[in-house]
Amino acid sequence: MGVQKKYAVVMTTVANEETAGELARNILARKLAACVQVQGIRSYYKWKGETCSEPECLLLIKTRAALFAKLEAFIRANHAHETPEIVQLPINNGSAAYLRWIDMATGE
Repeated sequence: MGVQKKYAVVMTTVANEETAGELARNILARKLAACVQVQGIRSYYKWKGETCSEPECLLLIKTRAALFAKLEAFIRANHAHETPEIVQLPINNGSAAYLRWIDMATGE
């Protein structure tokens, strides 16, 4: 399997840093990712016909693409939003040592 098919960054957003930290720790504890970065952002979006704007935390989850279905199910089960953002972006290339670390941290 090529690099671009094996590794990914999954993005999701949550309402605050406390929720982000809890979700990140639980994702790591289940070996669904090697690393979760949390960044404060402001989101502008359309929801049920309204334009909304709220502060949120963006989680950048570094993982193996093969874990996406389990990770998605875990996020859905532990997320407060009716329709949470869960987006997978492929890692097209990366440091060999970093990619090996993702494998080791996720149990491969």
